[in-house]
Amino acid sequence: MKATKTKVIATIGPSTNKYDVLKDLHSAGMNVARINMSHASHADAINIIQSINKINKQQSSVYGPIGILLDTQGPEIRTGISKSDINLQTGDIVNLTIRDDVDVETSSIKINYKGLINSVNKGSKISIDNGLLNFKVLTKDNQSLRCKVLDGGTLGSKRHVNLPGVRVDLPSITKKDRKDINFAIKHKVSFIALSFVRSAKDIFTLRSILKRNKSPIKIIAKIENQEGLDNIHEITQAADIVMVARGDLGIETNLADLPNIQRRIMYASAKWGTRSIVATHLLESMINNPTPTRAEVTDVANAIYEGADAVMLSGETSVGKYPIQCIKMLKQIALKTEQFRTLGYEKFLRDSSDWQNIAEGARDLAKRVSADGIIVITRSGETANVISNTKPFRMPIYSFTNNLNTFYQLSLYGGINPYFLKSITNQSTTISKIKSILASSMNAKRSLKFVLIAGVYSASHTDSIQIINTNV
Repeated sequence: MKATKTKVIATIGPSTNKYDVLKDLHSAGMNVARINMSHASHADAINIIQSINKINKQQSSVYGPIGILLDTQGPEIRTGISKSDINLQTGDIVNLTIRDDVDVETSSIKINYKGLINSVNKGSKISIDNGLLNFKVLTKDNQSLRCKVLDGGTLGSKRHVNLPGVRVDLPSITKKDRKDINFAIKHKVSFIALSFVRSAKDIFTLRSILKRNKSPIKIIAKIENQEGLDNIHEITQAADIVMVARGDLGIETNLADLPNIQRRIMYASAKWGTRSIVATHLLESMINNPTPTRAEVTDVANAIYEGADAVMLSGETSVGKYPIQCIKMLKQIALKTEQFRTLGYEKFLRDSSDWQNIAEGARDLAKRVSADGIIVITRSGETANVISNTKPFRMPIYSFTNNLNTFYQLSLYGGINPYFLKSITNQSTTISKIKSILASSMNAKRSLKFVLIAGVYSASHTDSIQIINTNV
């Protein structure tokens, strides 16, 4: 199967953390491997990173390099540890407590957030385990909430807690997150996803940590609550990539409004020229089934129509029974959907710089001359970024760089096919190499025509735009 414009991110877990399986995921079309630090230890992460690095050295897949994404846990609120599951019936009256000395099994449900009592009021809703269990606050005292069970079920240990509509008074980057961020810097991952981003300030905090450590890691802002949504435009301008994290977002906001919220975020990403990811429940039924539902297929296609640079799988590939089939299914949907135009949010791009205008000119020129693709030569990846903003219809983009960090980061840029060249210092020699590489990789039987845009041969961002032909 050929490469798609839409990139695929796969969460790695017990179903996929072995080298051979990771290699199969790559062969199926995985572009980025996600390590979820809510569940993975540093030892788990090291094993995954070492396997991915080994695969990347081979560089044998049509799908290019594998980027590594480390996803922070963030300021999560969770229930306490219990020796056995607790069965809750709808209509039951229970206590949610912040006390440390309670017996969870026989008394109350422990919540690890000291600000819980002051954060909610009588009538407030509390959701646990991704909205499967829901409670209404009846009364409260200094250390506990008396609640009615609205939706019952089985409660296990350390389940995620949501307080819809409530601003959680927790730091954007926790002590655990800082340890995980330092780990990511040490092991040179490509991306850090910052959970529960509420404002641009959260991004600036992480950016300062990376800057102090001279790290080129790209920042992904996960939009997971109403506050993040309210500040979406400032967040999108501050981050490198924005993720529509629909799990928590669907609990923290009105679930019925989630499709519109997704489009608001995708519009903001296109407007400010920021890469985008749509995540959560894309192929949820394939955790246990070999094929997706028709609704899931349509959902994935809609994300692509909205201009998503990447789509992300979670449980489907971390604990699911059919991880390889999931990757292949996403690729099949993308290939079919990319035959049609996006919804056109890229028309609202605010960047009117000369650099962006040249990128749009390269796109339009490629269309007029019926080019076989657009070639980008870049060191930092910024020239590739502005070309990706233009979303050229049915036009492949081939990006060449001599920077390994950029090479792996381009794995997440929509429409970009990354190539690594050890040297791009001499323009004529570099272009000659590129012609040879593309003619070979495309198995060309005729002369090919490309529009080339380069941003590496002068102090300015872009100093070259030209039409080149290969000779076969």
